[in-house]
Amino acid sequence: MAYKSANDDLVAFFDDLVRSETRLYNAVDDALRAEHGIAASQFEMLRYLAAKPGARVIDIAENFVAGVGAISKGVDRLVERGLARRHPNPSDGRSSLVSLTDEGEHLVGEAEAVFRAQLDALIPIPQAKRAAAAAVLAELRASLEAARAGIPVG
Repeated sequence: MAYKSANDDLVAFFDDLVRSETRLYNAVDDALRAEHGIAASQFEMLRYLAAKPGARVIDIAENFVAGVGAISKGVDRLVERGLARRHPNPSDGRSSLVSLTDEGEHLVGEAEAVFRAQLDALIPIPQAKRAAAAAVLAELRASLEAARAGIPVG
């Protein structure tokens, strides 16, 4: 017999949230790889840099709640592909700023259409229900951020 908790609804919420996120992310990743040769994580970083040119690696890491080392390696891969560039930070010689190249800007623009098409196809939930779910998720995210929960080391 499976263990039954007094908070089975909370466990079910966790399971549904995590499994939905995993399936959605994997499907978006598959489409972006097939159409543009980039992973969803690379697309997310390109989108971030398009919105915030000249970001520091630590800024990117904080946004994605990821380790600085992992983000730095991800930036290196984008630089190697000619999609981004590092340039010296004029206010702090120990860090660099990251911006998209023209090729990176072009790619993120094209990949955005694939990304949005996948979201439209994979999230068949009416806008009103999405708005309600978005409010709940925003509240959860704010609570986790305020508690500084799940921050990676390194």
